[in-house]
Amino acid sequence: MKIVRFFTSAFLLLFVSQCSLAQGSAQAYIAAHKDWAIQAMENFGIPASIVLAVAMHESANGSSKVAVHLNNHFGIRGVNNNKEIRSSYKGYDSVKASYDDFITYLKTRKQFQSLFDKYSAYDYRSWAYGIMHGGYAGSKTWAAHIIAVIKKHQLFIFDNRPPDYVEPQTASANGSPMAGDQTYTVKKGDTLSAIAQKHNTSVRNIKMKNQLRNDRLKIGQLLKI
Repeated sequence: MKIVRFFTSAFLLLFVSQCSLAQGSAQAYIAAHKDWAIQAMENFGIPASIVLAVAMHESANGSSKVAVHLNNHFGIRGVNNNKEIRSSYKGYDSVKASYDDFITYLKTRKQFQSLFDKYSAYDYRSWAYGIMHGGYAGSKTWAAHIIAVIKKHQLFIFDNRPPDYVEPQTASANGSPMAGDQTYTVKKGDTLSAIAQKHNTSVRNIKMKNQLRNDRLKIGQLLKI
């Protein structure tokens, strides 16, 4: 029994130590790179939380081989001249160059350009799903992982949200409500414009989530917000 207790205690100690190390590396990464993410938000309107979370997820908090040898923190593929690692990922002269290229990647590809007009710098959920649906990642759970990183480390504090901001929810990949989605039942006299203003979103966003072809509403109609 003593032997069993010893190994159980040792395992728990190792597990706690690994968790603490992972948490520490995440916090160190955030402290080192948050200013670049905030700068990207201020200059281009991309949520700082999204920039940080994507980098943390794709680079394993800067510890992946691609991040260490190629300064690639966003998993962008391309040419590299590094002889220490065989990889189809793009190489950069600095980590900052990787951050800049991620912004350029989103800004210059047609499938992402609408995100800059459609979503605010506070709506990290819609940005995560928009980037995923644009083909940035092959995994259907990629956006959920990015959102989980943001929530776990409270990266949304860098998005400079107004004090009264109400976080909108985003539909899942198949269009059905996600757990925690907000819904609204249309009442007499409601308009899409009034509903959008009340919930800090846009008419276009509501129409897209509910696949509406026009602005007509029916009393009792259930809308995803």
